[in-house]
Amino acid sequence: MSSFLSTFDQSVIVRSADAEVIGQSPTTVRLLADSGSTGGALSTQRVTLTSGANGAAPHRHTGSAELFYMLGGTAQLLSGEQVVTAERGDLVIVPPGLAHAFAAAPGEDADILIVITPGVDRFEYFRHLERIAYGKVPPESLLDVQELYDTHFLTSTSWNNARS
Repeated sequence: MSSFLSTFDQSVIVRSADAEVIGQSPTTVRLLADSGSTGGALSTQRVTLTSGANGAAPHRHTGSAELFYMLGGTAQLLSGEQVVTAERGDLVIVPPGLAHAFAAAPGEDADILIVITPGVDRFEYFRHLERIAYGKVPPESLLDVQELYDTHFLTSTSWNNARS
């Protein structure tokens, strides 16, 4: 069993009004704390999805676990090849290397706190996604940054079936 010792020694406080917001309805991401501010311990963001919106396509992280805590609403989450439905108060933790994805359940809204540990500086990844959404860079540009953000895309038949 390995342990992780972080190098930050002060509390990290992010006021809601100070959080950078990426996107707009139906998909909004609030950037809360990146790896650099937590000594590498974690990265966290809050994702709000409305009306069955997609969140993240199937992918995996080689070096980090990802925690999804449902603040409100209902979401579908891929965990391996299993698609689970999570509701307010539910927690899903995906270990490193396991395929996962998330979206609001069809016709539903979802408000999700996401924590990646150990952390990866990923705020620029979300800014990159926003540039794709506004047509400033092509979607395939994500393939060039998979290693940088430890986000490796893949396909999932069970996810595609659940979302169709």
